[in-house]
Amino acid sequence: MTGECRGNPDRLEVLKWRKIRKGDIPSVKTLLFAMEENYVSACARFINRNSFKDPVWALYGKRGGPAGLLISSRSTLIPVFCARKDIPAPRFLGGLFFKKKIHSLQGLKEEVLILENTIEKTGKKISDVIDYDLMSLDNQPSLRRYSSGPSDLILRAPQLTDIDEIAALQAAYEREEVIPAGSVFSPASSRINAINIISGKQILVAWFNGKIVGKININAVSFTRYQIGGVYVHPDYRGLGIASRMTAEFTGSLISQGRGVTLFVKKSNIAAKRLYVGLGFTVKGDYRITYY
Repeated sequence: MTGECRGNPDRLEVLKWRKIRKGDIPSVKTLLFAMEENYVSACARFINRNSFKDPVWALYGKRGGPAGLLISSRSTLIPVFCARKDIPAPRFLGGLFFKKKIHSLQGLKEEVLILENTIEKTGKKISDVIDYDLMSLDNQPSLRRYSSGPSDLILRAPQLTDIDEIAALQAAYEREEVIPAGSVFSPASSRINAINIISGKQILVAWFNGKIVGKININAVSFTRYQIGGVYVHPDYRGLGIASRMTAEFTGSLISQGRGVTLFVKKSNIAAKRLYVGLGFTVKGDYRITYY
């Protein structure tokens, strides 16, 4: 794990939760920066949070800065416990679930499990759980991956006229990889997601046989790292090496900017995991999203 939280996790210490104040922000950023590789989503959510709507709690002892965080971002909770085992139960969760519509809990699996046990006592029921491998890449991908795929495959930035095709791929990706059990897919929300990705210029598309057949995009930006997601190739064009080349070129361009790249992939998605390992990604830990 990159960096470490203040204090020794094995040393007995009385820790208490409280909402962060304006004066706490520098020390919170220092903690997140030190632990960034394992908490890219948390860092991005903190950087882009609405300070009025998205409270952040910090775990304090008698000494120095925070020993851990709990970030509330829209309808998601993200723990940053820095591998500590002495985390006191956040007793405010019952009131938080009453005031806000919390739909998901995500983060390193061992830390999510701590909160799952606390949340269960509030009466909230889990509707779905998805486990992932958290993976990281800091060097250029394998060069041979740059030449995979059909010879006439074109990788390019999207154009405004591509919106319908990209929206269709985004919808298919969300249905296949994102929507948890029991949830209703929203075409309107999915199209908005596609428009936001395009407008942010954080996407690469694969053009083949006269149409867009694949895409990859950034879904989070932290201090020194990008998190990629939305990697999707139309089922009719899988097995041709398109995803491999698309991912190699996209991650290669990000790393050339001097940033690292992170992603999380479903443990059940063996083909995708094989692809990422082939590019040079390494598994950093277990990641979990729990839906309520």
